[in-house]
Amino acid sequence: MQKENEKGLVIVYTGDGKGKTTAALGLCIRAAGYDKRVCIIQFIKGSWKYGELDGIKKLAPNVELYQKGLGFIGIIDDKLDKSEHIKAAGETLGFAKEKMHSGKYDIVILDEINVAIHLNLISVEDVISIIDNKPESLDLVLTGRNAKDEIIERADLVTEMREIKHPFQKGIKAKKGIDF
Repeated sequence: MQKENEKGLVIVYTGDGKGKTTAALGLCIRAAGYDKRVCIIQFIKGSWKYGELDGIKKLAPNVELYQKGLGFIGIIDDKLDKSEHIKAAGETLGFAKEKMHSGKYDIVILDEINVAIHLNLISVEDVISIIDNKPESLDLVLTGRNAKDEIIERADLVTEMREIKHPFQKGIKAKKGIDF
């Protein structure tokens, strides 16, 4: 665990470009290299198979990943009522609070939490409360496009991913190991 006198940071990876979760996972790998404990909680991603799920298992016991969302809302195979996504996001928020205050982790990554706010699954006020009440030494990472100004203002580090070019524009489909 971090020394008591180290102040934890609030880090935001946002923007329309690719790489927000990837940046958080890079931070996770770096932290694991220093024997830090990391908890990753995914708000949106659901039952789809992502390479990071198996990759993270190789970083155990330092890194834990929890897929708590029900999948992307309103695309491809989503047949759920929005109320089900809202319920899952609320439960995930409570789960995140428990993990943050458990004393077990140096870093907690709330993956796609900004998207959950943008889709009105959870409120920006609830997330601000999480930020304002996080343990002093905990580093907290929030990912997802459309980060709200109130969250950006509270963050110590904000990186915006900007899409300049993407293979999809040329008709190239998502690639295993690169996109998922």
